[in-house]
Amino acid sequence: MSRLKNKRAIITGAARGIGLGLAKHFVQEGCEVVLTDIDVEAGSREAEALSSRFVRLDVRTEDDWEMLEKLCPTPDILINNAGITGFENGTAPHDPEHVSLRDWHDVHRTNLDGTFLGCRYALRCMGKRGTGSIINISSRSGLVGIPGAAAYASSKAAIRNHTKTVALYAAQKGWTIRCNSVHPAAILTPLWDAMLGDGPDRDRRMEALVADTPLKRFGTIEEVAALCVMLASDEARYVTGSELSIEGGLLAGSAAQP
Repeated sequence: MSRLKNKRAIITGAARGIGLGLAKHFVQEGCEVVLTDIDVEAGSREAEALSSRFVRLDVRTEDDWEMLEKLCPTPDILINNAGITGFENGTAPHDPEHVSLRDWHDVHRTNLDGTFLGCRYALRCMGKRGTGSIINISSRSGLVGIPGAAAYASSKAAIRNHTKTVALYAAQKGWTIRCNSVHPAAILTPLWDAMLGDGPDRDRRMEALVADTPLKRFGTIEEVAALCVMLASDEARYVTGSELSIEGGLLAGSAAQP
């Protein structure tokens, strides 16, 4: 398994969840991976287990990105994965009528500003050689309206659009720097544990949450990773400015029978 041999990838939000899953799969494909996160303890532990490198990075902070540019000036791949939903510290309202401006800004600062700064870092570094792959992790929520999570949906939709802007900019410069977005829906990660619980009714709750998904199940981190490996590899040399959804058929149309 060496589809990413001799390539170096920077992955944000890699201490857990999808980011960590991506790091594991990229290492398996022969890639040199630099894990980044604000969680130094978990990030360092996971990087050590993968015989990889860890760099503390707060994606919201310009100074951190500039430091990363000094430490890792030659990435072949950047995955902008770090993100928040806005519900990490409680259940404050996030609908468009009641969400506070502070909460709105907090979500956009991490999800959108972090992706903007990441793309800028990648273009500056990759532009010196004129080649590379940028993968922005958006969401199914960036393709449809989500009344209960207005800030999250807005930020992920903006990531989708900025991906296309970056792709066009790189192409106009004559670079073979590709930029694509990935849009997962319900991917089974530890983020769902609070809702699913660990009791005897966990399976029932899981079934209820994916009842409207045509494939009737959660997606897996491995399935997201497989898609990202393809986008990062030379197999996808002609793929840029694209949005690839991985949501079990949710966006294919109504599941109701005529």
